[in-house]
Amino acid sequence: MDSLTTPELIALAGALGWASGVRLYLVVFLTGLAGYLGWIPLPGGLQLLAHPAVLIASGFMVFVEFFADKIPGLDSLWDIVHTVIRVPAGAALAAGVFGVDHGAMALVAAIVGGSLAATSHVAKATTRAAINTSPEPFTNVGASLVEDSAVPASLWLAVAHPLVFGVLLVLVLILSVWLIHKSWRFLKSLFGRLARIFSGRPDPGVTPAFQIKKNSSGD
Repeated sequence: MDSLTTPELIALAGALGWASGVRLYLVVFLTGLAGYLGWIPLPGGLQLLAHPAVLIASGFMVFVEFFADKIPGLDSLWDIVHTVIRVPAGAALAAGVFGVDHGAMALVAAIVGGSLAATSHVAKATTRAAINTSPEPFTNVGASLVEDSAVPASLWLAVAHPLVFGVLLVLVLILSVWLIHKSWRFLKSLFGRLARIFSGRPDPGVTPAFQIKKNSSGD
């Protein structure tokens, strides 16, 4: 099987970085499985992922994360714990696409891959935290299933249609920045209201009952 072309390698590095911020273990498992089954020729820096021991370990973690990510509250705790794992792993996987034989490209890939992983991770974590404020679990599960599907789709698209993947990645990054902004504003407002309530200060978002009565009687 022929080796990957330069556009495919660049797209794969971007996909590995971005997807690692969403589902790190699924990225490791699918990439390793694709190399083990001969679906794609893995670059030298990623061939370790095809080792049976790595496949077993990553497959087990995929199983654990699949369920942990669909339980409201636990998913946000899982995201917090993985803040220090997903970003450096995304950088390492992106750099592994080029390996030590292309030092400069590997360094650039690590920087870009880590940045993409950080962006997707923050977008995922803040959005899911905002969703968890809703008492119903269906939105949470739906968002998790979308993420489950987006990771393999992005990896496949990066290799099969690298230019299309590049365009979609730019659009996804714009959407991620927007989601981070909206979710953070919502969470900041929510935490501010909770802090005022527990401190005994009046909540400006709620009109006191006596004020409502006074206004209605004045009319």
